[in-house]
Amino acid sequence: MRLRLAIAVHRIRLAALRTTRMSPRTAKSSRPKRTTEEVVVPDKLYFRIGEVAQLAGVPAYVLRFWETEFPHIKATKGSTGQRNYRRKDVENVLRIKKLLHEDGFTIAGARQLLKAEAKKNGNQAALPFANGNGNSRELRAIRNGLREVVAILSAKR
Repeated sequence: MRLRLAIAVHRIRLAALRTTRMSPRTAKSSRPKRTTEEVVVPDKLYFRIGEVAQLAGVPAYVLRFWETEFPHIKATKGSTGQRNYRRKDVENVLRIKKLLHEDGFTIAGARQLLKAEAKKNGNQAALPFANGNGNSRELRAIRNGLREVVAILSAKR
């Protein structure tokens, strides 16, 4: 009997709190959000982590976490230890944010989707001599030239 009474009192208190004030999370979500389609990435070679965080609308620690979770984001560290992102990395960050925040994917689901897209698109460029369209003569000439260089270098010893 006491337990039922305590549960009922707890539910009444929760209901009263919900009607009298909004939680900080609810207050945040009532503001209009900036979608990733509205973000314009400036035409630069490198972006610092603070700039990327501001563009994406997420804190810097989230970007550092995403680097560990998604192989698509590869920030390089400069001489000062500052993370530098390329334009491709910034676009990947915006895509990941859209998948996680707007489309409702989990981290594992977003990772899996990006991996499948990368496989489907074949992001890696084909090697110029892989298709074998008349390049075998060029390769033989290069190979012979290298052999001559090796012969000259070994004769000098």
